[in-house]
Amino acid sequence: MPEDNVVYIGNKSVMSYVLAVVTQFNNGFDEVVIKARGRAISRAVDTAEVVKNKFMPGVEVKDLKIGTEQIQGEGGDKANVSSMEITMNTKA
Repeated sequence: MPEDNVVYIGNKSVMSYVLAVVTQFNNGFDEVVIKARGRAISRAVDTAEVVKNKFMPGVEVKDLKIGTEQIQGEGGDKANVSSMEITMNTKA
């Protein structure tokens, strides 16, 4: 399943991700998913809010999923990392 409409949040500035989300909507997608883990979750929330309030008022948050992923470190130890998916779509 291709994930063309998914934006993964990392360490860049919020505006970089806002531009990525707006570009996805302008490319014809009705729905864009913002995914983040760990410390990047706050950046994902900021991205969704800036898109919704400043750049595209016709877009809303459709779904919000939170969870925990288990990641294996270099030494074989396992760590739990919080994860979040924000699904945004154009208002019908």
